[in-house]
Amino acid sequence: MRRLLFICALAVIATAWPASAQETAGAGRIEISAIPGGAIVFGNSSTGTEPNFGNYTVAGAFGWNFNRWFGVEGEVGGAVGVKQSIDFNGETLPSQHTPNLFTYNGNAVFNPIGNDRPFVPYIIGGIGGMRMLQTDEAANLGATAPVNYLTGNVGGGLKWFANRHWGARGDYRLMIVNDNANAPGFFGREEVRYGHRIYGGLLFTY
Repeated sequence: MRRLLFICALAVIATAWPASAQETAGAGRIEISAIPGGAIVFGNSSTGTEPNFGNYTVAGAFGWNFNRWFGVEGEVGGAVGVKQSIDFNGETLPSQHTPNLFTYNGNAVFNPIGNDRPFVPYIIGGIGGMRMLQTDEAANLGATAPVNYLTGNVGGGLKWFANRHWGARGDYRLMIVNDNANAPGFFGREEVRYGHRIYGGLLFTY
């Protein structure tokens, strides 16, 4: 009986081994990213009249790989306002809620060493838009109406593929927000603003 079980076990291993060996880690043609957490931080404007602040970010992305080197990615997300101390209009607001932001980008992706491997570093950049949403909590900052901004982004990150179907990614992006004359004095009225965004997320590939 033991000999029979042993032979059966060997047969199962021998049958499964080729299929497992054939499935190498790496990106497929399609990539879907679920990004449950991250942060974006904007520094002060050069004149100091527009304050620094940070928001919590969530996002999702859909990518298409033309080959192992190049691809494109579309991304939508939100930067959720949080309470923080903000210096604005000559006073300190110790527990001020920042506005919620909705963002969308279209990006080009370059994989310097290819994406047919478990660890894939990448360079990414593109253009898009950002909408500052009206919230009652941000009325003290002058965010009393929605405002749209043109944006650009550039950065990079690292993808890790556990197998041919899923993995994880970490991403850094320099966000460039164009000024808008209709924006509140709190953000983006007088000059281009720069933000640093980082996030981590799950990655699914097919």
